[in-house]
Amino acid sequence: MDFDYSDKVQTLQKALDDFMCEHVFPAEQTYLQSVNDSQDRWIVPAVMETLKKRAKDAGLWNLFLPDSDQGAGLSNLEYAPLAELMGRSLIGSEPFNCAAPDTGNMEVLVRYATQEQQKRWLQPLLNGQIRSAFAMTEPEVASSDATNISSTILRDGDGYVINGRKWWTSGAMDPRCEILIFMGKTNPDAKRHSQQSMILVPMDTPGVEVIRPLSVFGYDDAPHGHAEMRFTDVRVPLDNILLGEGRGFEIAQGRLGPGRIHHCMRLIGLAERSLAAMCRRANERVAFGKPLAAQGVVREAIADSRIEIDQARLLTLKAADMMDKVGNKTAKSEIAMIKVVAPSMALRVIDRAIQIHGGAGVSQDFGLAAAWAGSRTLRLADGPDEVHRVSVAKLELGRHAETN
Repeated sequence: MDFDYSDKVQTLQKALDDFMCEHVFPAEQTYLQSVNDSQDRWIVPAVMETLKKRAKDAGLWNLFLPDSDQGAGLSNLEYAPLAELMGRSLIGSEPFNCAAPDTGNMEVLVRYATQEQQKRWLQPLLNGQIRSAFAMTEPEVASSDATNISSTILRDGDGYVINGRKWWTSGAMDPRCEILIFMGKTNPDAKRHSQQSMILVPMDTPGVEVIRPLSVFGYDDAPHGHAEMRFTDVRVPLDNILLGEGRGFEIAQGRLGPGRIHHCMRLIGLAERSLAAMCRRANERVAFGKPLAAQGVVREAIADSRIEIDQARLLTLKAADMMDKVGNKTAKSEIAMIKVVAPSMALRVIDRAIQIHGGAGVSQDFGLAAAWAGSRTLRLADGPDEVHRVSVAKLELGRHAETN
């Protein structure tokens, strides 16, 4: 494994870091203030559109999409340090058109959509003109086992009729969200992993209803948001099906691998920023007659954080390298491992930063509380820790069984 970054990646790192420092970090408060001051929190902050234009003009646009000429031509391994830099800010990915769930949805459209589907939905997404959402999780079943999903996609004449309830449909509250990728059952009598399909559902289709936004420890993540939704006799054309009936799990495996590693990359960046905030606070504050940085327990927290961040980064880079060389399916154990390691690591680092900030750490003034809430969600999103641990254990047991 060679994790030295190419000249191309180092150039992009420098440009991206400069852009973050010059434009994104100074815009964070403006962004939040525009949302908080608006009577309708589900708006498009003007500062974000300004950032997007600047990023596009700077050539820092669509940096993801490995194995595609639609992006920047980077591998997963090359994209990792860039996603980490963007992840330092809670608004850091969108200016570069690299935000979830759009990145995962665009990968689905690149790999599995027809030319007509790509023309209608992929191009506006790649241009940053619209946004998207992914409707999979349901409130009435344990969606950690995706075979439980009970929403229906039933063929009826020249179309499909969709019924069901979804929640944690991230991005559906955004006024720019125009398209959903919906997962449901087309044939409940088929084999267990051939019952599900994915289909494109425009947000303005009759019968699509946003019930409410969901909050995460009190944060509504406006204007992006996480919606609970109801689909009642929603009719879409037959041409909206992705790849074909019964291939939902195949698409999910292709989508969730990159999505999971992108989350981990961004979390490493968020942990790095939290560690930096911890160190600044420790150097600035005095308690019991000496700076916090001189306290042994504080130094221990800082050292543990550095060790854990670097461990998580190396494991993430290994997974990215394997995805590039042998494919997502072969790298599924490494992907599962980082999905367990990175959120837990970020939570520990952010929690230490909160502790060293004292009461300020749990306030809205330093962003640590919001960072912790978002990181905690990622121990559930794209599969809970327990499911990933089971996957790793099965693969490990199988590997040793073969040697007996």
